[in-house]
Amino acid sequence: MPDRSLIDLGYLVASGLFIVGIKGLTHPRTAVRGNRLGALGMLVAIIVTLLDREILTAEPQSWMLLGVGLIVGATTGATLALKVQMTAMPQMVALLNGFGGGASVLVAGAAFLDTDPALVTARIASATVASAIIGAVTFWGSLVAFDKLQEWLLPGRPVQVPGGQITSMVLLAVALVLGSVIVRDPQATWAYVALVGVASVLGVTVTLPIGGADMPVAVALLNSYSGLAGAATGFVLNNNVLIIAGTLVGASGFILTQIMCRAMNRSLANVLTGAIAAGSAASEDDVYGGRVKSTSAEEVAMLFDAARRVVIVPGYGLAVSQAQHAVRDLVALLEARGVNVEFAIHPVAGRMPGHMNVLLAEADISYDKLKEMDEINPTFEQTDVVLVVGANDVVNPLARTDPKSPIAGMPILDVDKARTVVVVKRSLSPGFAGIPNPLFAADNTLMLFQDAKKALTELATAVKEAA
Repeated sequence: MPDRSLIDLGYLVASGLFIVGIKGLTHPRTAVRGNRLGALGMLVAIIVTLLDREILTAEPQSWMLLGVGLIVGATTGATLALKVQMTAMPQMVALLNGFGGGASVLVAGAAFLDTDPALVTARIASATVASAIIGAVTFWGSLVAFDKLQEWLLPGRPVQVPGGQITSMVLLAVALVLGSVIVRDPQATWAYVALVGVASVLGVTVTLPIGGADMPVAVALLNSYSGLAGAATGFVLNNNVLIIAGTLVGASGFILTQIMCRAMNRSLANVLTGAIAAGSAASEDDVYGGRVKSTSAEEVAMLFDAARRVVIVPGYGLAVSQAQHAVRDLVALLEARGVNVEFAIHPVAGRMPGHMNVLLAEADISYDKLKEMDEINPTFEQTDVVLVVGANDVVNPLARTDPKSPIAGMPILDVDKARTVVVVKRSLSPGFAGIPNPLFAADNTLMLFQDAKKALTELATAVKEAA
């Protein structure tokens, strides 16, 4: 038997690395180091677990099974890390959350079913039930979130299930009843299988009503769920590091969920039920009719020629067209001419928390240029040109002016206060909120109707020629 004190020390080291790693993820400058420390913590946890469970001295067939799992997992992880585009990272995060929840269901269930029912305490049974419910909801909810983001089978808009929230409440009640059966009678294996099945359906019904605009919240919440499922599994296995790591992920994910909700001026219950207000009665013709002014790359280049300060607002359209490198080239040209260029980052721009930060970091854009909404908003009145690339709802002034709007009260980037606004967009189609944007018809706004990557490339060319 390995020395218990050394095992506990190893788990303590792994937990400390997890905590320091998460702390590092709070700032772009330390994010890479934080990620590496977290990965190191996981390596330490794996090695210590192999020693703790005496797997290193197990029979050869156990080693072979472990080796196959390591090879399959490492190959899959490395392939995804190298192949998945940064624009698809929200989908990837949703899948990873789901895998975490699914693993918790399988591990906790296997440990529970493999234990002599006479030795199963109420604590272990309760933790198994919690892992099954939360893990199954996380797994299937994450698959729905993935598909909504990818838009393969499901649309990005909210999808209301028959019976609405009553259906989800009934499913939850049934799951709790099945859970009580398991706690009272650990030999009722049928109840565990039924519990996982009911919780799986629940995961689908609670995620379908969440629309694409709320996906940053959904991703953060599912991340929290995966951590809680892991923590519950830690109680089943009596594994301290799994309890600590799961609790850290669960707590940080929930805090991030609350931050995202505040950024959208929405309650968590409002997001989960897909309860979006009907909105104002203004039609696109009322808002845009005869007032939209289109422009060209050459005209925008002339605006840049007279500008001293330019702010770029990236949105999901920039991510879809993979224009992060094109925008970097444009920034380099403007700065070479003495223009001060900054990026205004809205907390929910894109499809997951920090999506724009990650996307721009991929193009080696300095973190110093990325300004959060509260920092950049007071400076728009002193900005010569704002270039909005693929953003819509996060720059819609209706959030300030129309109390009946679906986005009423949502904190936005006050780009309409700048001297000139140039919006790069393929068309006047609405954002996820499904409402027109008066910014597009404002007196100080020009519309550049093009794909973001093509538009930015042409802008760079025009700036070069104007030099």
